[in-house]
Amino acid sequence: MTSDPYAGLDLDALDLREQPELYRVGRGEQGVLRVQPYKDELLPLWRFRTPDVARESAAALRARFDDYVAAGDLVGADMARKFLQMGYTRSRRYANHAGGRKYDGPVPEDQRGRSGSHGRRELPRSAEDPDKAESARIFKEAWDAIEQVEAYTDWRSEHRSLHG
Repeated sequence: MTSDPYAGLDLDALDLREQPELYRVGRGEQGVLRVQPYKDELLPLWRFRTPDVARESAAALRARFDDYVAAGDLVGADMARKFLQMGYTRSRRYANHAGGRKYDGPVPEDQRGRSGSHGRRELPRSAEDPDKAESARIFKEAWDAIEQVEAYTDWRSEHRSLHG
């Protein structure tokens, strides 16, 4: 059995707004750059270079989240959450590792797309970049706030129990 919840599906042709039952909530940020049409709608909003840019990005992603919830679009709301989460994790990575590289060497071909160190050595941490740390804090605050939206979290749990 494969760990890819979308194995066998043509993701380039699949519109999960039209077929939300095929969406899999997954773990963490899983699928964030694969699920259409949301990737194309949210990726342009996702930036974390400076705290001001992160603040704008987090606000735009939160506004999209609210729009998706109001429209009854769980997949869109969950994808907006994943982009906020990814803003936090990527900002933290850049805060801890100059240049954003956490591991030594390229990802082996057979390990691409999997989480974890892939058997590679973790690079030593740099001195913390205060701007990236602040960007991470901004995204974490926005992410935590949407995790308090009970209508969304209940809806997500129900979808996960029905569809995965």
